[in-house]
Amino acid sequence: MSKKNKNSLHSKNLHNAGYEMETLLEAYPELSEFVFINKFQTKTIDFSNPKAVKALNSALLKCYYGIDSWTFSDENLCPPIPGRVDYVHHLKDLINENSNQPTRILDIGTGATCIYPLLGNSVYKWSFVGTDIDKESLNNAQKIIDSNNLSKSIQLKFQQNKENIFQGVIEPDEIFAASMCNPPFYGSQYEAVEANARKLKGLGIETTKRNFGGNQNELWYKGGEKAFLHNYLYQSSLIKEQVKWFTSIVSKKENVASMQKSLTKLGAEKIKVIPMHQGNKVTRIVAWTFIK
Repeated sequence: MSKKNKNSLHSKNLHNAGYEMETLLEAYPELSEFVFINKFQTKTIDFSNPKAVKALNSALLKCYYGIDSWTFSDENLCPPIPGRVDYVHHLKDLINENSNQPTRILDIGTGATCIYPLLGNSVYKWSFVGTDIDKESLNNAQKIIDSNNLSKSIQLKFQQNKENIFQGVIEPDEIFAASMCNPPFYGSQYEAVEANARKLKGLGIETTKRNFGGNQNELWYKGGEKAFLHNYLYQSSLIKEQVKWFTSIVSKKENVASMQKSLTKLGAEKIKVIPMHQGNKVTRIVAWTFIK
């Protein structure tokens, strides 16, 4: 059962009370150039500025999770740490492992920032296999792993076939407690740009640049989120015994019903929908297992 209040992060999330800017500035002085005092006399940053957002999240990682080095191109998606670590806490509730054996997690589409392995290892000491279809992203992720001395806990694998999710990156005898994934949300670059423009216009900001970055592999997939998810569902049914819980972020609520219908046809034993809240933003984790 998820431990959370309505419209709040998971109860174990360190960021439920917001940001302690002074603490972050002490841990990561580079943040100071982006901090200003707003009309409420509160220290904050300009969240429409990609460099400020990146500095804030770098500060969070260093201050609370012991990640001293986290560098990546401005073209890559900058993940918001509070929301990403929420997924990790909910996954912990789901797998609820009591074994003394190390917990292994498969991170599908780990990206240049390697964010889920970094957080999962920091908070719960999980080991990870992270996969991606982009070699440059994996090369950058490996640099982050090496610079933080995490090579024994986090392994990366290149997925050569863009249509495959598991085949080619996991061995027939490998077992994982769970898989996790934050799939591409949009169906095309045009759709991503248009959505960003609407969002920024609502904030009264005129710009064509995303405030959190993002390249093609991170933001769009032919057919959009729904197409990716249904490919994921089908391929999960081919390795039913190797992953106890398959999970994914699902941004579009309307995709949940079709996932549940498809998973039932594929023989899933359990299907769970776990809501996640970050302020007014609502998303969800869909989890399924083929193991009784």
